[in-house]
Amino acid sequence: MLMSAEGNTEGEQSAEEKKWLALQGQIDELKAKKRSHKDTVYAFNPNFISDYKGYTLGMSTVEIDRLHAFRKSGKFVNSAADFKQVTKVSDSLLAKLSPYFKFPDWVNKKNSKDSNHSRYPAGSYTDDTHRREKADDKARPAAIAMMDINDAVEEDLDKVYGIGPAFAKKILRRRAVLGAYVSMDQMNEFPEFSPEAIAALKKAFTVKKQPEVTTININTASLNQLSYFPYFNKSLAKAIITRRSMKGKISKIEELLDINEFPVDKVKIIALYLEF
Repeated sequence: MLMSAEGNTEGEQSAEEKKWLALQGQIDELKAKKRSHKDTVYAFNPNFISDYKGYTLGMSTVEIDRLHAFRKSGKFVNSAADFKQVTKVSDSLLAKLSPYFKFPDWVNKKNSKDSNHSRYPAGSYTDDTHRREKADDKARPAAIAMMDINDAVEEDLDKVYGIGPAFAKKILRRRAVLGAYVSMDQMNEFPEFSPEAIAALKKAFTVKKQPEVTTININTASLNQLSYFPYFNKSLAKAIITRRSMKGKISKIEELLDINEFPVDKVKIIALYLEF
């Protein structure tokens, strides 16, 4: 599918935006009708969080990488405290995720025998976390009360502190180009949004289910298609075409990392929009 770009001329943007906005009311109405169920977060072993799972839980790419590096060393996290120490997630995110952590029975038995006071100072965050983990499973919430950013309509976004109608339209317009968001970290890509607005968006929304993104084939896409991809520009598109003409085929995202100007810091997000 050929993507539009925010780099088009002013006239092209205006014409396209008029068509897009004319349909937005219908799109919002359909999405509002579709939201008739609650997405449930089920118990999971945090040792096996994938890139996508991490995104849906609100983890940053850096935090996910720390967990994967730790696991590659042959080690496991055996408690919420271990998870925080390894990933360095915030206390607020850990408080949301830890009720869903599920470890093997033998790990739970071992943890119950360990003395918290022998390893941690009394009154520490870890002390509180262990007490919370011992609570009855029936007391755990059925779902995290956050809305999927890919189901949001303008009215939902407009309610967020720091996000008015204009910013809400920007979020929806970029989502239309991408097909869907894969991570709430993509809200950081709006330079005009204040840190407070971005934080509020991440508090209110998440990516709950497998999104239907608009993918682009890195080996067959034209120069214009690559240039219009939101994470590339014309210079980078030319470099990609040169690289694939020399290699015959680009088979994985890692082959693009040594190209000048490639946004390495966003590679895991970009990879989800590409086909090889």
